[in-house]
Amino acid sequence: MSSYAAIVSDEMLGHYTSSGYERERLSTRGGPLELLRTQVLLQRFLPPSPAVVLDVGGGPGVYSAWLARLGYEVHLGDFVPLHARMAREQSAEQPDRPIRSAGTADARRLPFREGTADAVLLLGPLYHLTERDDRLLALSEAHRAVRDDGLVFCAAISRFASVLDGLRNDLFADPEFVEIAKQDLATGQHRNETDKPMYFTTAYFHHPDELGAELLETGFQNEGTFGIEGPGWLLRNLDQLLANNTSREELLTALQWIEQEPTLIGASAHLLAVGRKV
Repeated sequence: MSSYAAIVSDEMLGHYTSSGYERERLSTRGGPLELLRTQVLLQRFLPPSPAVVLDVGGGPGVYSAWLARLGYEVHLGDFVPLHARMAREQSAEQPDRPIRSAGTADARRLPFREGTADAVLLLGPLYHLTERDDRLLALSEAHRAVRDDGLVFCAAISRFASVLDGLRNDLFADPEFVEIAKQDLATGQHRNETDKPMYFTTAYFHHPDELGAELLETGFQNEGTFGIEGPGWLLRNLDQLLANNTSREELLTALQWIEQEPTLIGASAHLLAVGRKV
């Protein structure tokens, strides 16, 4: 097993550390819809609080802090030291319901004993581990750390995300973007060799069928693979829809109707697979 330094490129680390933008990502552009829908899916499957949740690759702690406020015992680990520090700062802002711990961690070698957790969140690592063997190691570690009948929640970026983003934002006039999108479709290996951070960073983009198959291969029963945002992230009036209580609930209801429709799951920017340890 190679070190994270060999896997996570300087470019990838720089993407997250140069601006610290991950703290704000879920509150801008399509982020609020991703956040709301992920919360809906987590609450549907998570056991009641005060269950123990490991938030692996938890970034600056948006989900950890939210779950802690709901009464869960949450332990966060992220490969970016800046993110771990941000999570501790966010925890300090809610002293009555803090994140229990937040530090750096390698998703493929977790600092937790076997059967520690009721649930493991992998809401980021699988798309930053670009080699399949490393993704399977991360899932195997989640399997080790979670108790029998416990859950793992695995997020991925859709294989089709770049193409759809290009259509929505008129990016196909840029030949550099065209090459990125073509490679995504052909191999799932997303590479941004431009100086344009909006084209994201080194990552792996899953086909929906592939995400569930990786769960099965590592000993989980697949409880379902879901389109998180569905096609809703493509709506140009998304901000307005989310700002209104009635239209927000209508949108969330419609997305729930089609969240597991096989012909539409890939239209979501992000996917979520839920696995149960059997």
